[in-house]
Amino acid sequence: MKFSAALLLCLFFLPGVGNAGVFNLATFTCDSYENQILNHPPVESSEDAVNYAMWLFGYAVGRKGDHSIYSNGLQIFGTALDEECKRRPTASVLDAVGSINPTNENPMDLKELDCATFEARHADMAKSDLASARTIMMWLYGFATAKAGGRVLDTDAVDDFDKALAKQCSKHAQGTLYDALVAVRMPKTLR
Repeated sequence: MKFSAALLLCLFFLPGVGNAGVFNLATFTCDSYENQILNHPPVESSEDAVNYAMWLFGYAVGRKGDHSIYSNGLQIFGTALDEECKRRPTASVLDAVGSINPTNENPMDLKELDCATFEARHADMAKSDLASARTIMMWLYGFATAKAGGRVLDTDAVDDFDKALAKQCSKHAQGTLYDALVAVRMPKTLR
């Protein structure tokens, strides 16, 4: 997976989200998104901004019923969300995300990737580039949240999600990553 170009673009797309915390997309308005996320003053680390955007992108794909990661779609998605929020500032981010059709450039079908292969690649990436491994996990976390019918982003829960996904994949190594993502139990607080 080549996310490096998308990650670099996203560093400029969402400047300065500190610890994003907990956001309920149904009550977090586009105006709040624009003012607290997009126009927030820069902070020390931009990784949270990348991860926040990746979570929303994964969420949008999962909510649309798709099952592919689009490695080149982050910037297009981010721009579309920004435009939608500017057009409808009182709408919820949940509604805004729902109105965007994620791009289908360079799809990697989650139904064709087995868990064992994913876990091996993820472990290797975590050893060489932990920040990128976490960012990809945020996309998967957003996707799984949408598939579970959730609407809450809790950035502090990504490590628990990562562990739960690894456990699911170890139990069903020959199963697909998609199957593991929809089988992971999401905490009720995230729904």
